[in-house]
Amino acid sequence: MKDTGRMKYLFVFSVVLVGSVSADDSLADDQITFVSQGGAYQEAQTVAILDPVAEALGITINQESAPNAWPMIKVQGTTGQAVWDVVDTPPLNCLRGGNQGLIAELDFSQIPNADSMPDEYKTPYSVAYEFYSSVLAYDPEAFDGNPPQSWEDFWNVEEFPGNRALRNHSLGTLEAALMADGVPREELYPLDVDRAFAKLEEIKPHITTWWTSGGQSAQLLYDGEVDMLMMWNGRVSAIINEGASAAFTYNDGVLQNTHLCIIEGAINQETAVEFINAAIAPEYQANLPLHIDYGPGNPAAFDTGKIPDERAKELPSFPENAKRQVLMSYEWWASSAGEEAERRWLEFMQR
Repeated sequence: MKDTGRMKYLFVFSVVLVGSVSADDSLADDQITFVSQGGAYQEAQTVAILDPVAEALGITINQESAPNAWPMIKVQGTTGQAVWDVVDTPPLNCLRGGNQGLIAELDFSQIPNADSMPDEYKTPYSVAYEFYSSVLAYDPEAFDGNPPQSWEDFWNVEEFPGNRALRNHSLGTLEAALMADGVPREELYPLDVDRAFAKLEEIKPHITTWWTSGGQSAQLLYDGEVDMLMMWNGRVSAIINEGASAAFTYNDGVLQNTHLCIIEGAINQETAVEFINAAIAPEYQANLPLHIDYGPGNPAAFDTGKIPDERAKELPSFPENAKRQVLMSYEWWASSAGEEAERRWLEFMQR
């Protein structure tokens, strides 16, 4: 789900920064192998969180990168040959992995820094690490002072004409369709899948591009190929900083995140738990927004005084911004109904 401002990679398993570790090396109890998603995001978290935590705990953090971690989670979990310890990945992977015995259940009594986090930011197998949003972005020059401010506006092709793009993925897009159809954010889950696809059928003829990567979505808006689209907030911010005619609203945003979880049978499990507790500590979490446009997974980070007020107000998980959005229910997406909705999406796109 994520790239270098959500950048996709063509590889599944590659080593970055520190490099891979051998099986003998991984036996040491003063290190972990940490897997994230590469690019600018992993570089930012290295400076903001990983290096400071490694120094504070006196451990070595060996880093690897897997933008799509699920295949390797399945291989390591099913073979019982874990070479990873902690994975930074969408919570859907943590939940499905936990349900299949591939991801370890967490003992939150050993993770006291999670106490300040809302229950919905945690699962039995994982804890929130950082936040981003799928938002409605647009070219303000295309709307003469009256840009779209909701998914209902996005679907309103008469009053808001122009080229449109949506993400070629069910997660977030079904939520947007239901909000466009008048479903209140607090009543979205469980998703009415039939209603969502009926609404998507309405807008499908007006979608010029179904984008598949964050880079593609940014290029569409930057080049003026579309007037409005669903987009990740970090991607919009990046092209705004480059001088593009672009803006976005957190109204009706879909607040998403990545979680930290531990591979079942991880060799360095005790150190992995210690690392997770430190990585979600408010003082380290507050560092991340100073390096990249993602919000802290632990809301207590906003109380540290390290995030300037103006910067805090730009972030997706800032409390006032979070209130304007729907928090994605990964529990629902991990259910049989969610898995069926993903299969139905493929059929929808093939028609």
